[in-house]
Amino acid sequence: MNLLVLGPQGSGKGTQGARIEVDYGIPHVSTGAMFRDAIAARSELGLRVEPILAAGELVPDDVTVALIRERLNRPDAADGFILDGFPRNLAQADALDAMLGEIGRGLDVVLFFDLPDEIAIERMKTRDGRGDDTPEVIARRLEIYHDQTAPVVEHYRTTGKLVPLHAERTVDEVYSEVQAALGTVAA
Repeated sequence: MNLLVLGPQGSGKGTQGARIEVDYGIPHVSTGAMFRDAIAARSELGLRVEPILAAGELVPDDVTVALIRERLNRPDAADGFILDGFPRNLAQADALDAMLGEIGRGLDVVLFFDLPDEIAIERMKTRDGRGDDTPEVIARRLEIYHDQTAPVVEHYRTTGKLVPLHAERTVDEVYSEVQAALGTVAA
């Protein structure tokens, strides 16, 4: 099963992606986690993206697309994946659609974690270990989300594969919605 999770920062995409990974046996591919790991390792990629992420900006499309292409070609993603944090804009959505077409794969479902800004802000303020969750960066990331990522939601809504979820609910309540949506796809 090939999944895409969309929603603002703080909507629970990572939390739910990790649960889906365990229960469905497909890798949770989070570009944010991949970039944070690269920064921690002080790799060439990490050094390149660190100042970009620290400012709350998006990593250039070509860098992100190459990273995703390489990751989806690994053996553990052969039976499916949960893509989290990409695409963040319409150019990336087009690149993802083209790349999946090239490798003969398509998205089975797009889970949209719908969450009001005020709840997203409160959740981001309370996350542990995220140096990029300052008030200024949170505001910038939400601005970018509304300007660039919200149109991606509409792009995938037109495919008929978008499933809106009530992300303001508890983790378990949201996961019940996720399981119901994935059960429909599997059937």
